[in-house]
Amino acid sequence: MHSELTSAATRSPGSVAERARAAYGSLPPAEARAVQALLMRGAEVIHASVSEIAVAAETGVGTVVRACQSLGFKGFQAAKIALAQDLLPLDERPQEDISNGDEPPEVLAKLAASSGEALRRATASVAAADLARAIELLAGARRVLCLGVGTSAPLVQDAAYRLTTIGIDADAPPDVHVQHVRARLLGAADVAMAVSHTGATQETLGAVRGAKEAGARVIAVTSFSTTPLTELADVALVAGGLETSYRVEAMASRLAHLLLIDALYTSLVLSNAQRARTAQRLTADVLAEHRF
Repeated sequence: MHSELTSAATRSPGSVAERARAAYGSLPPAEARAVQALLMRGAEVIHASVSEIAVAAETGVGTVVRACQSLGFKGFQAAKIALAQDLLPLDERPQEDISNGDEPPEVLAKLAASSGEALRRATASVAAADLARAIELLAGARRVLCLGVGTSAPLVQDAAYRLTTIGIDADAPPDVHVQHVRARLLGAADVAMAVSHTGATQETLGAVRGAKEAGARVIAVTSFSTTPLTELADVALVAGGLETSYRVEAMASRLAHLLLIDALYTSLVLSNAQRARTAQRLTADVLAEHRF
């Protein structure tokens, strides 16, 4: 059924949604409500989180996932991608409409277009007050622990390094167990900054809960406004691009998250230029020793 749904989406706009409507009548009541909640979002379902759909359907997250699997999808992410692309008008479909016959230059151009759209959306979806609060917390933190796994891991590694180069004590342990230990060792003067596209990654959520229990403040960088992560966070910076089946867990969203991290970094430099200059000078001296 999965192959039938996905192939129908490429042949006939609206066919995925139509098959979903036809199927949900045979589903258990809770799963049927979940499918209905997905369909009622239309193409905007791409911006919805699994938690938002669960709330709308008055059911649990697990039931939403099972409903998507009952429709023939691997899970929630695959279902919402297919539905969103299926329900968009033809003239509004994502610019990254990659096909099997595309040559590398065409792929590059389409990816550039969709990535640019993700960055444009990021500036519109981040609340100014939340951005200012995040900068305030980071500027005054004794220590900053950056948390993320999977495709978010490189982002938090980059964030921790960049914060270190401007005089902020920051770390991003690559090992999940170490992340959890370090989170529990934080205090009220510290900040945990978690990056998660879905906001529902168990390893990251576990470390964030540990940081909260230790008294630290939490900043979330994520793609969806209603998730387990945003519920735990003191400040949530929400930005993310449209997802497609060709890119691993929304690469465009990763670019939006990198933009947010860059905005935080640059704003922190401006807020304490003297500290930043001193640390950057020392950093430059160290790096010079490793270059020809």
